[in-house]
Amino acid sequence: MAKKRPQTKAGRPQLTDGEVPVVGAREPCPCGSGRRYKACHGRAAAHAATELVQRPFEGLPGEGDWVALRELVPAATVGLTLKDGLPEGVPSVTLATVLPMAWPALRRDDGSVLLGLQNDTPSGDISRDLADTLQRALEADPGTPVQARRAPADGPRMQDLLDPEGAFEPVVHSGFEFWVPDPQNAAPEVAASLERANAAAIPTVKLTGVDAAYWCETPDKNHLRWVMPHPEEQLLDALARLHAAGLSSLGEGTRLVGSFRAHGLTVPVWDLPSAVTADDVEKPAAEFAERLATALASDTPLTADERRARGGLTNRQVTLS
Repeated sequence: MAKKRPQTKAGRPQLTDGEVPVVGAREPCPCGSGRRYKACHGRAAAHAATELVQRPFEGLPGEGDWVALRELVPAATVGLTLKDGLPEGVPSVTLATVLPMAWPALRRDDGSVLLGLQNDTPSGDISRDLADTLQRALEADPGTPVQARRAPADGPRMQDLLDPEGAFEPVVHSGFEFWVPDPQNAAPEVAASLERANAAAIPTVKLTGVDAAYWCETPDKNHLRWVMPHPEEQLLDALARLHAAGLSSLGEGTRLVGSFRAHGLTVPVWDLPSAVTADDVEKPAAEFAERLATALASDTPLTADERRARGGLTNRQVTLS
């Protein structure tokens, strides 16, 4: 029998790490190594996909509001300013808390882009996933939703795409009519979807006198949830000082009940009587901000009462992300 001649593969140009695209785990690695992607460059990509970025919105204008819109606010939109300006045919880019059918993004018929924030993301870096979705939405055909995918491990983040000097000014809506240009003449199935979404939305108002504080109404009581940028340990010490001194409330019948962590920031929460509106809490919140600034500046050791107050606040702390 004739001997089989050894098989040889045609030479392929080797790609640098930054040039290797993301492919299926069992597909040949695009770098030309001859190995499957998961056993080659996919290892680094998988690690990057699972590594959690603790503060994904750090460095963006309005970091606290990004966290609030991701975790607290049912219906809100924000106009985004891109670092390189808007591409031709894209009149605007708008961040939205949530989109119909939980789409990650939508290129509308007029070419404008809606980017959804409250979506499951395939990696540990929300900012990178959002940036990948935004880039694909900018290139999508008008009238097309953008589906989720795993972002390239070396892809840009929102911090790379957005103008760092651009304003970030959320507009809180009572419902989701912003989904469609003309809600009054929407198709029956769209109108039904809007009705269901609006019925589930908790009434929410953004305070105007302080940053990233949101009042919301629930059946039994109202709440104020305030996303704060201060280092967690320093903030908890300051809150404990105020709590022990009886200065942590926002007026009669209100109470600081604890806090939660979200995307690297701490969010203190107050219970409010059901009669207390967002307008009612504007002045008390501004006064509390002044007291908090004084407490944050203190570096004296906590007293026994303050340590007990801190322990109580810590025991009631929940991590959302």
